[in-house]
Formats: sequence, structure tokens, C-alpha cells
Amino acid sequence: MKKQTLYSKFIKRFLDILLSLTILILFCWLYAIVAILVRVKLGSPIIFKQARPGKDEKIFHMFKFRTMTDEKDENGNLLPDEIRLTKFGLLLRKTSLDELPEFINILKGDMSFIGPRPLLVKYLPYYNDRERLRHSVRPGLTGYAQAHGRNAISWEKKFEYDVYYVEHLSFLTDVKVVIDTIKTLFSHDQVVLNALEDFDEYRKKQNDANS
Repeated sequence: MKKQTLYSKFIKRFLDILLSLTILILFCWLYAIVAILVRVKLGSPIIFKQARPGKDEKIFHMFKFRTMTDEKDENGNLLPDEIRLTKFGLLLRKTSLDELPEFINILKGDMSFIGPRPLLVKYLPYYNDRERLRHSVRPGLTGYAQAHGRNAISWEKKFEYDVYYVEHLSFLTDVKVVIDTIKTLFSHDQVVLNALEDFDEYRKKQNDANS
């Protein structure tokens, strides 16, 4: 990992606190509107919580607005994601409004504005040593991979971007990620539902093929 600088050690966290608190205050009206719409269209709970690994693989609960219903089959099992994801839920994802509650995670210190996106806990045993470097910094609301393809790129490319970010962490890198994320966000063409199979299954197949 790149040697820590004044920015990575102190200024980055200060900016996270300042900006997340400002956004939570200024846009409380937007949170209220989205929360009401989610409750009416998708039901409760309004907030979806899921355990994710953070810095140094410490587990935290990431918050999002829910985007899927709780529809079940005759046996009481949840229907596939593509069925439970409504047009409204897809809109929340495409506009990234579902991620608004993550500003609470940023304020708490679980996350940063910029960093590798926090993935599932079940993936932890399947990273190689280089891929594991993504956990040496706080996970981000957006990151280098999201600014260059979101979820429409391969696992290898995602981790290549994540490690590149860790090794080039700086104020200028963060500014570039913000600008590129905005461009990607407004393109709306790189949000693909279930574009990749789960990483653990993918890595198992790789290991089997190489054994």
C-alpha cells in the first residue's frame, strides 16, 4: 500500500465528516420524500441493512433504501431478484438514490466518499493477497471501479481498479473519481442487474479449472 500522507491520514476523514453532515442536513427533505415513496411502493422496512467488510475487514452494517418487494412463492421462499425489483426500485438504483442512507455510514466512519465499494462478507475467503489490499482503506460510496464501468465490468477489472486506487490514493485521485462518477451516473447505461455471478462462485470455478 502507498505510504500514508497527510491527506489520507487526516484530511480525507475530515472532509468525509464535513460533507456527509452537510448533505444530511441540506437534503433531509429528499430523504423524507424517498422514504415515503419507498414505504408506499415497496413496503417496510424502508431501510435495507446488510453486513459488509470495511477497513481492515472489520464488519459493519451498510444502509440503503430498499429497492425490492418481499414477494414469495407458495413455499414461502423469496422470488428471484429480477421479479422483486420493481420499476421504481430500478429507478432508485439507476439514479443511485437508494444509496442516500450510506451518508450515515460515512458520518459514522464505516465508509468514505471515495474508496472500493464494500462487497459481501461471504467473499472474504476468496480474495488473493493483492485483491485483499482493497480492504486497507475505508470502502466508498463510489470508487475507481464505479467511475469506470460500475457493475458492467469483470471481477478482475473491478479489483484491478480497486487496488490501483489504494496504491494511488490522493486528493487529485479522489477529485478525478468524483468527476468520472458524475459522468457515469448521468449516462445511466452501465447499471446491469446481476451482471456478474457471485464472486465466491466465480472464484470456486476458477480454482476448480486450475486444479
